[in-house]
Amino acid sequence: MSASPLRSVAEHQQHVAALLATPHGSADAWPTETVPVAEARDRVLGQAVTAPEPLPSFDNSAMDGYAVRAAEVAGASAASPVRLPVGEDIPAGAATGELAVGTARRIMTGAPVPRGADAVVEVEVTDGGTESVEVREAREAGTFVRRQGSDLAVGQEVLAAGTLLGPAPLGVLTALGIREVVVRRRPRVLVCSTGSELADDPVPGSGQIRDANGALLAAAVEEAGGVAVRQLWVADDVPAFLALLDEQLAGGDVDLVLTSGGVSAGAYEVVKEGLGPRGVEFTKVAMQPGMPQGSGLVGGVPVVCLPGNPVSALTSWEVFVRPGLRRAFGHPVPDRSVVRARLTEPVQGLPAKRQIRRARLDRATGEVTPWGSPGSGFLGWFAGADALIDLPAGGTPLAAGEAVDAWDLLSR
Repeated sequence: MSASPLRSVAEHQQHVAALLATPHGSADAWPTETVPVAEARDRVLGQAVTAPEPLPSFDNSAMDGYAVRAAEVAGASAASPVRLPVGEDIPAGAATGELAVGTARRIMTGAPVPRGADAVVEVEVTDGGTESVEVREAREAGTFVRRQGSDLAVGQEVLAAGTLLGPAPLGVLTALGIREVVVRRRPRVLVCSTGSELADDPVPGSGQIRDANGALLAAAVEEAGGVAVRQLWVADDVPAFLALLDEQLAGGDVDLVLTSGGVSAGAYEVVKEGLGPRGVEFTKVAMQPGMPQGSGLVGGVPVVCLPGNPVSALTSWEVFVRPGLRRAFGHPVPDRSVVRARLTEPVQGLPAKRQIRRARLDRATGEVTPWGSPGSGFLGWFAGADALIDLPAGGTPLAAGEAVDAWDLLSR
């Protein structure tokens, strides 16, 4: 009996993305919640926002200078300046009053333009007087006056649904007096590590290890815009694993179950043995590290099963789960930035698998350095990496100076 062909990386990416989109159908249907604008940084807007008031809300000065009637300085020039008496100053935040005929008023940037004034003469073309001012250039009506609503009119769409709320969007919401905003709920992810070798005690016993997968995957979920609602582990006990999973899903507060370990071909593959009969598909992907993968629905909730080796788990997260999850809830930047970078040393991939290598990326020079062994047992090297290099199948040797695709792990 021949072995099943390996699934390509692209095919598995599409498969996982479709699975994660299944419960809600589209990003537009992803559940929303209302949060204070002050707490909305890096959230994805759930519905369009329109301006409830004009911006700016009043005519204001675009320059430090003098508020004038344009007609009264129409003939001003350096050779034939116009001199006007100066009335009360108008600092930013002041009440305006009115500009008396035949006068000017000193005005600061952002201050309201007084009634009767229709232009601002910048201080640079005057003598800067405080009692009276000499205006040395003419200015047309409307010069350096920011009109009410010239930025945003009442009812104008300010931000579209799906906008990532960064500094500028949050600033405009605040400028418009909007205190709360509807955002897409952060994906709620249950992180479950498996394996009897995992220590429940801070000091591992003989043959035990600490649960690095739980920590790194929970952190990865949060970095991607989700929330790790719970971080659990279970021994190699199929009934105990299934009982724990059913208990955790009963509350209806999980959008994704992310497991690690128990998906390969060994004797104690608790995830594969437990979830295979429930319809979760286990397959092999033509990728190193991270060949064994599992995915499916359990009780209508997507379950993605990653390998147990921490390097394989985190690489699989980056290649398959992170982009699929961000697409599911409509993040406008689902993928890491990919740059073409020059190798600083020769590398060679694998004949029949894509190899995802840890690397260090020099963003100033555009060079990338493979970082550590390509094997899946070197988490310490991964901790020092800030990029992944994607070597296509074929095993073609690449010399120093040749270009490869580098995924920037510092991109958001």
